[in-house]
Amino acid sequence: MTDKEQAGAGFDYPGVGSTEHGRTPEGYSRVLEEARLGSGLDVYRRAADGILGWELQRRAGLRVHADAPRAVPGAQVVSGFGVGPFRLPAPCRVVWVHEASADGVPQSAGFGYGTLPGHPARGEESFEVEINGQGEVWLRIRAFSRPANWFYAAGGMATRAAQRYVTSRYIEGARSLAAEGTSQ
Repeated sequence: MTDKEQAGAGFDYPGVGSTEHGRTPEGYSRVLEEARLGSGLDVYRRAADGILGWELQRRAGLRVHADAPRAVPGAQVVSGFGVGPFRLPAPCRVVWVHEASADGVPQSAGFGYGTLPGHPARGEESFEVEINGQGEVWLRIRAFSRPANWFYAAGGMATRAAQRYVTSRYIEGARSLAAEGTSQ
């Protein structure tokens, strides 16, 4: 995506789509977390369905408002955490999606989304579940970001602690999805 296309799509960071390949633009903090979820196609499918259907964010304690029931390229989602009027909105747009295949291993499913104006950070985050050739199922969360303005930059340690906390909640949510699936 060219700089002009990025600006037209509302993105205000370089490297749109970079989480798909594990790249991080210069000057951005990087997150890479991986967690084993179990083994077998059933575990993989439950986790993939929950990730692509926004359930991972809900299980992490975020309120989710999406313009599509599943992650698709271009879908907009506003998630937020907090309580009542102290809820912090985080608008994003999906930049890439991998759908689960009907069969076969190895494979992966998930999506990446990029921040839009109004988000407290600038950057991208992705959520991907993979089943390897041995049938082991892994969650991979990648992100790169930096504060969107001076106010969030001033938060420093608190901002990084909040990101670590939400990431740990994503991992807990993925483990419950792998074990239970969604309620739908």
